[in-house]
Amino acid sequence: MAALLAFEDALEEIKRSASVLVEQQTIPLINALGRILAEDVIAGISVPPHDNSAMDGYALASQDWQDGKRFTVSQRVAAGQHPQPLMPGTCARIFTGANIPSGADTVVMQENAELEGDKVIFTKPPTSSDNIRPLGQDMQIGQTVVKAGEKITPIHIGLLSSLGITDIIAYKQLNVGILTTGNELIPTSEKLKEGQIYNSNGPMLSALVAQAGHNVSQCLHAADTPEDTKTALKTLMQSCDVILSSGGVSVGEEDHVKGALEKLGKVHLWKIAIKPGKPLVHATLEGIPFLGLPGNPSSTLVTYHWFARLLLSICAGQVAELPKSYPVDAGFNRNKAIQRDEFLRVSIGKDGLAYAHPQQSSGALLAASESQGYLHIKANTQVVYGHSYSFYPFSGF
Repeated sequence: MAALLAFEDALEEIKRSASVLVEQQTIPLINALGRILAEDVIAGISVPPHDNSAMDGYALASQDWQDGKRFTVSQRVAAGQHPQPLMPGTCARIFTGANIPSGADTVVMQENAELEGDKVIFTKPPTSSDNIRPLGQDMQIGQTVVKAGEKITPIHIGLLSSLGITDIIAYKQLNVGILTTGNELIPTSEKLKEGQIYNSNGPMLSALVAQAGHNVSQCLHAADTPEDTKTALKTLMQSCDVILSSGGVSVGEEDHVKGALEKLGKVHLWKIAIKPGKPLVHATLEGIPFLGLPGNPSSTLVTYHWFARLLLSICAGQVAELPKSYPVDAGFNRNKAIQRDEFLRVSIGKDGLAYAHPQQSSGALLAASESQGYLHIKANTQVVYGHSYSFYPFSGF
């Protein structure tokens, strides 16, 4: 029997074999949330475009300050106004966001100013550049502010709007086909009969794909026959950039996905040393990437998070990044070490320790719903109370 492919090797194989599959298009920035940027965005202006005041107060030349000196207010500058050059020896009443008059190099906050008739006395000596936001403090002209391959967030939309940008060049959305298999699976609209279960993987995968910002172009179900499996795959190949499936990838007599793949294309890898999710298959069907996920719901979720998500992001033009982890100490022991990388569904207690959900079956999806993320236990590793392991929050996927 062939050895299982190591977890890290499987990730590298998928990264190596994947490439961008979608074209570029120009879209309005306001509609760009969740889209993948196709070209770097370079700042065409500096932000702020002028030195401006960080607070309400008085602008003056710091060298003019003398203890007890009474300053004349020579002008009033509100945000949005163009100030006149500062008259020597005077100060300007200024408000937050207003441009600094030429000749002034500091702003004294109004709390440190005392009015005496039409004059102003400053109670503390000012320092040059105090309370001034300099030109280009946020962004400078010519600076790369968002890089190609980044997913546009609400912060990006605000950032690019501050540069006066109305349109961006983004990749078109990836069209993803989803195939579920299994005679026992029925739609939720039908009534259960003995031996049947509802199809949860189809709706879950559709939601995961949509959450990642891709388009679910078709979602099909195939019976456990070679003919039905091949027909469904051929249908998806007509309209999809990438195909994901769940079920039918193990070694049972009713598992027909791998056999169909070998007839329609090329299989790159099969069976990964992870738990749950060992029977994963990666193939190419006439240039279309295919990833077959196991049928047990927790296995489907784990392998989507680690492998399908990575494949889809690369094919969509996104910079390939693995989810971020942070070290968390285990709040339990497990003396048995297995020969596969394991992703335990855990929650973080009030004491900061990770506690495994009591149900770790590959068929149990409620465990993930009641947990906060995965604790990655590497192959051949025991779990020791108080020892640190990598924790991956579900929110990072």
